[in-house]
Amino acid sequence: MTISDPASRQVALGEIDAEASWQLTTQEGWRKSIEDPPAPPVLLSAGELKRLSGTERDLDDEYRLDHHARMLVVATSFVEKTVVCGRRLVLLNRHAISARRGLMVSGLPGTGKTSAIAQLGRAHELLDRARHPNVADRIPVLYVTVPPAATARMVAAEFARFLGLPVRARSNMTDIIEAVVGVCTDTRTGLVLVDEIHNVSQVTRAGGEVSDTLKYFSERIPATFVYAGIGLETSELLAGTRGAQIAGRFTLVPTRPFPYGDEWKGLVATMEETLLLHNHPPGSLVKLDRYLHNRTSGMIGALSHAIRGAAIDAILSGTERVTKAGLDAIPLDHAAETPKKGPVK
Repeated sequence: MTISDPASRQVALGEIDAEASWQLTTQEGWRKSIEDPPAPPVLLSAGELKRLSGTERDLDDEYRLDHHARMLVVATSFVEKTVVCGRRLVLLNRHAISARRGLMVSGLPGTGKTSAIAQLGRAHELLDRARHPNVADRIPVLYVTVPPAATARMVAAEFARFLGLPVRARSNMTDIIEAVVGVCTDTRTGLVLVDEIHNVSQVTRAGGEVSDTLKYFSERIPATFVYAGIGLETSELLAGTRGAQIAGRFTLVPTRPFPYGDEWKGLVATMEETLLLHNHPPGSLVKLDRYLHNRTSGMIGALSHAIRGAAIDAILSGTERVTKAGLDAIPLDHAAETPKKGPVK
């Protein structure tokens, strides 16, 4: 595809529109997420921009806007730890007949929990494809989220939905569970990612039934289960006898806001390198790394949102550069903006 070819750009933008409907909780969406991200567009020179028609310039802007809208996955120390711990458990569980151990990823919103378990799933699936290159009917990874106020049937239906299994109103729990277990066993599912697990409360009857259903799945499906959620250490997921069983079988990897230090500075520098703006002075964002830490309270999700949002505004406004004023104009989540530590520089 050539950068200045409007027909090629329109095809690419059509693919972008289709991508917007992908979800990790479907097999198709998950497999799309495994693919390498598209190559970023080339930042055109001033001379090349002048030669573009109005439509071509609009397409160029739209392509760059989509580039900045994408969530950049950075290999932070937390992501690396999650992948290593998860990989270790998969290996330890490989020949286990029962009592397979699992992984819990816990932390505040915006600390990268979903990104970390998604990277673990991606690493597992790519390795599985490399080991079985000519086998097309494998489903190495299954990803589901626990809905708020979930029932056991709702969670079982989420498993079935990912696998593409029909769930009819008259389908009972046994039918759904047996279908899920059968497909997972036949397709060699080795990793099950369960996000938003904090929605499970052991102190309610419905929550207890959800917990029992997940435990039953873990006993029937020869896979490593990974839970991710907010504040799991003190949540009702670990309450009572059921919670004690989970605590006794799952390794905990906590996420925390990043302290201001070398890794944080590296995150800012990495994100700045992805900017495709015509008037942005290289290194100007790195000079704001302490301000960004104070502004986001060290939350990687808030950092990514602020930088990407300011870059989008810079294209829409025509300034083509990210400044402190532009970053100030991006509203962040309440959790990131509430704690303020130290003076803003």
